[in-house]
Amino acid sequence: MYIIGRKLNKRDKLGLHTNIENLCLEILSLSIEAAFQTKFSKVPTLQKLRIKTSVLQNIIRTEYELQIIEEKSYIRLSEQLVEISKMTNGWLSYVTQKGAS
Repeated sequence: MYIIGRKLNKRDKLGLHTNIENLCLEILSLSIEAAFQTKFSKVPTLQKLRIKTSVLQNIIRTEYELQIIEEKSYIRLSEQLVEISKMTNGWLSYVTQKGAS
């Protein structure tokens, strides 16, 4: 995200892209937080992580549609976010199944 941000003009970098960078930091923070929580307290954190990931996907799509980032960057970021989303959903399913049994 930082490398992409260096290539942007000042208006785009300080606008929408700043929100994207902040969301990335929140997602990283939530995932680390969930890793250190007990089984039962992970669920709310993982649900927040899932929501923030979806929001980030939509904002990055908007950034691409506004032609702020290139298609190559958009595709790479989208692939990574889909993978993060799958992993989060799998983690959430695992925790809730373990908690139910």
